[in-house]
Amino acid sequence: MVKILKWLSIIASLGMMFVLIGGSLVTKTDSGMGCGSSWPLCEGQLLPSDITPKLIIELAHRFISGIMGFVVLALSILSWIYLGHIREVKFLSFMSSFFLVLQALLGAAAVIWNQSDFVMATHFGISLISFTAVFLLMLLIFEIDTKFDAKTLIIQKKHRVELYLLTIYTIAVVYTGALVRHVQASMVCGSWPFCNNQNPLAFGDYNFYQWIQMGHRTAAGILFIWTIVFAVRMIRQYRSHRIMNYGWIVTASLIILQVFFGAMNIFTNINLVVSLVHSFVISVYFAMLCYFIILSTRSAKHEKGNG
Repeated sequence: MVKILKWLSIIASLGMMFVLIGGSLVTKTDSGMGCGSSWPLCEGQLLPSDITPKLIIELAHRFISGIMGFVVLALSILSWIYLGHIREVKFLSFMSSFFLVLQALLGAAAVIWNQSDFVMATHFGISLISFTAVFLLMLLIFEIDTKFDAKTLIIQKKHRVELYLLTIYTIAVVYTGALVRHVQASMVCGSWPFCNNQNPLAFGDYNFYQWIQMGHRTAAGILFIWTIVFAVRMIRQYRSHRIMNYGWIVTASLIILQVFFGAMNIFTNINLVVSLVHSFVISVYFAMLCYFIILSTRSAKHEKGNG
């Protein structure tokens, strides 16, 4: 059964990544209404006769999301039954299924009732949480903790607290990025890092959409600096633990790539591939932070037990 769970977790993780990227593709190509205002059918039909590129993108996203719903549900149930003794498995099983359903419902609401851009900006964040839960389940099934001897790791309380704050802040930054896409403010500033080469302190010269764009850039810049500084401190503090060394090197590399592809979005005039990679990188980065949270909560429990 463990072997089946391993394969199922790989399929679920890859599938949820396709769901994430597919949602970004729908937004970036403005295909959200490719099937009209009907859901789950497309134009009220199983397969409409009038096929358009936007219809194909939206219908493919719905199809993959539907298939993954069954896969994730199967993974959650089997993990709960066979690996429920592992501390985090039941919680992650619930989270992966719950947020996948919530994501589908929010997508349906957007089609049927035409939700606002501010509401729809949460759609990517919800998908991100569902993907992360599935990804973490996969790590637990493959016993990454055992292979890296992570169960002996003790993380200081001040570092745990900072990690929690960094993760919460990341969610806020992800929301601002999704908002930029949904209000179509991606190219309101034709240069990078400043807006149209203006004085960065000339806030009064920004219009509404430039405020959203520059707000996201500022938030992302803070996230970049915070992550790099924190990663260096964590590697120095826990250099005897491979999971911290390798994990934070990967996490720091991901945030560097995220900033790079964010800038390339502007320089390539929102190239579709660059944009999708941008969404992919932040998803893996967030998943890494959440894995460190698992290690932190274990450390807190161990510390409390010893105290």
